[in-house]
Amino acid sequence: MIDRDRLVDLALRLVSTPSFTGSEEEAARLMEAELESSGLQTQWQQVEDRRANVLGTWAGAGGGPTLMFNGHLDTSYSGREPWLAGIPGFRPEGFERDGRIYGLGISNMKGALACYAEAVRALQDQGVRLQGDVLIAAVCGEIEKTQQGDAQGAEFRGYAAGSRYLVGHGGAADMCILGEPTENKLVLAHFGSLWLRLSTHGPFVHTAFSEGRREENSILRMRPVLDAVLEWLPRWEEQMGYGDVRGVANVGGIEGGFGWRASRTPHRTDLFLDLRVPPNVPMADARREALEFVRSLYGVEAEVYVTAPGAEVEEGHPLVAAVAEAHAEVFGAAPERDVTRWFSDASVLSRYGIATVNYGTSSGLPDAELGENLSIDGLVKTAEVYARAAMGLCGVA
Repeated sequence: MIDRDRLVDLALRLVSTPSFTGSEEEAARLMEAELESSGLQTQWQQVEDRRANVLGTWAGAGGGPTLMFNGHLDTSYSGREPWLAGIPGFRPEGFERDGRIYGLGISNMKGALACYAEAVRALQDQGVRLQGDVLIAAVCGEIEKTQQGDAQGAEFRGYAAGSRYLVGHGGAADMCILGEPTENKLVLAHFGSLWLRLSTHGPFVHTAFSEGRREENSILRMRPVLDAVLEWLPRWEEQMGYGDVRGVANVGGIEGGFGWRASRTPHRTDLFLDLRVPPNVPMADARREALEFVRSLYGVEAEVYVTAPGAEVEEGHPLVAAVAEAHAEVFGAAPERDVTRWFSDASVLSRYGIATVNYGTSSGLPDAELGENLSIDGLVKTAEVYARAAMGLCGVA
């Protein structure tokens, strides 16, 4: 059913089209042309300058539900990072070798976008007409990043920026398959994120006049705060579990002073925490819990600057059953279920009443020497699962 060469060709073209967060428009144009060549009606959504979504609609005969395939265009890296130099899977230059595709974004998640388009083409080749509509949404701005402090601009606007625009401008469906890399497991729930800034302050003075004032240094004032955070984080992780999955948190960054002017005592030091929140905990409750901890510390300023909820779908939902059945037909065994602690656009989609399951091929990150790469056989099988699931969910006319 699936045309391997056609699938690989599109995947390579997508990977070879740079689309770092904030600069996704060229990749969106590629997807627009691909969807139009398959006879889909396309809607161009200019989210902001150099950033766009593309929504393609394969109209059904009528009488069936609408299924969306959703995938983000932006990549986690630009390919220009010095610490990733020389790693082929972190370059926006796709190539095929030994049955695998290498290149930036192939697993997260341009491979899925290619699978969506090929699944529809394969059904068309077979002369299949569905009852319900199939939507293919290629969106910008999903990667977990946000504007903060001096980090302002489109390259920092992620966390479902594109899907949030999508659902407010016509991207409505009954259900959605989101092809994030899940190792072909059915992800029925994922955690959300709460990002927290803790700040200490002190005088801004020249080293020559700092004698006897070391305890006022904002960096040194952060030291007991960090100790308190490390003591508190295990309690957060225990409290924020989801079923058998323990919560998780991370000390994500620290900033203080000026390396180019170490002759000054820093006036402010910031500590940044990533606190994962299970989908059954309201974000307001998580925010209150985090801030109550910070307010128990003396002289510490706090700011919550990301609140991105998790998402879940019921095991008994028809969407889950259809994907599980399609997977079993293709792979010969039932898929495993999973709960992940990473974020996806299911966060936004589910809040618009669009039941969403994450299901895609492998993570494609086997080791640091290769970077992103995926098995072509895995992509072919995943595309076939998508095509079979679409028939089961939308109905065949």
